[in-house]
Amino acid sequence: MQIHFKKNIQFTRHVKVSGRVREFNFRKIPGIAEELFHVDVSDERSNRIMFKMLKTHNQWKIVDQQLPQCVYEGELKLHDLIEEELHNPSE
Repeated sequence: MQIHFKKNIQFTRHVKVSGRVREFNFRKIPGIAEELFHVDVSDERSNRIMFKMLKTHNQWKIVDQQLPQCVYEGELKLHDLIEEELHNPSE
């Protein structure tokens, strides 16, 4: 009997989008064929905004619709953060 372990990837980063620093929490969804991250961030009223980012054509893209504009404005920065974490994981 072989046991296979998969590393759980989750991290938090602070990113300035729309003139405000926001805390983004990332968690890689394990056990599925495509590469997918669950991301959440608070809005101005402390409500949680949750969305997913899917890797297509070597680019992490937001797959959910009807999110606040500040989330879409930070999409490229979020892509860079995910790639950085996957290539240089923090301890």
